Amino acid sequence: MQYIDRTYRRLHRQRDLKHFQVAVKETDLDIAVTRRCFNPGLVDEIKKMIEKYRRQLEKYIQRDPEFAKTLTPHKLKPGAPPMAREMAEAARLAGVGPMAAVAGTFAQYVGRELSQLSSEVIIENGGDIFLLSAKRRYIGIFAAQSPFSNRMALEIQPEQTPLGICTSSGTVGHSLSFGSADAVVVLSSSAILADAVATAAANMVKNSDDLKKAVQLAVTVPGVKGVLAIKDDKMVVQGEIKLVPLVQKSD
Repeated sequence: MQYIDRTYRRLHRQRDLKHFQVAVKETDLDIAVTRRCFNPGLVDEIKKMIEKYRRQLEKYIQRDPEFAKTLTPHKLKPGAPPMAREMAEAARLAGVGPMAAVAGTFAQYVGRELSQLSSEVIIENGGDIFLLSAKRRYIGIFAAQSPFSNRMALEIQPEQTPLGICTSSGTVGHSLSFGSADAVVVLSSSAILADAVATAAANMVKNSDDLKKAVQLAVTVPGVKGVLAIKDDKMVVQGEIKLVPLVQKSD
């Protein structure tokens, strides 16, 4: 698998918002809020949010190590924190292990807290996005060496948000994938579910002939709004997805 740095982050940048990064250990977030909301102290506040959620998850994993290792749905021990429960439920619906949803989980949990401070929030975590917007937004699609890469954007209307937009790939990044899709993008009101389903669908794609099957399976998962899958020069789209040329991406 080829590792690509985070230059793809430019594909969801919005000029009317303030973008900045916050990283705590493996959790590396690109964050956008309204310029009026941003202040230097916000970075420290977000670090504390991330640390709080990491502690909750790490403490649970100490009691239940299999939660972090299994690649299949997992039965939780009593007293699991809400984020572990949401991860496990998303994993059950998608047929994967709970950690397949970890990036979307942190994007969503931090995004929900920030939405109390800012009317516009974008949280990106390893290709998984939580989006809350009061205006139309365009989110570009990165699909490795596919001819579709960097040429298309998802058009997202404000009434669709809050929305999870999660991408899984077998050819980009360091996340575990058993497939070779250049990109599988899943839209759901839950970034946690979108992350898990994107992983499951991407695992199914060994070649371009598998795209239709993977997409059809993904859209049957309750809560999934739309799916897009790319392998080389082939693309399959189903559900509530509107694509536009990337050159139309707004400020």
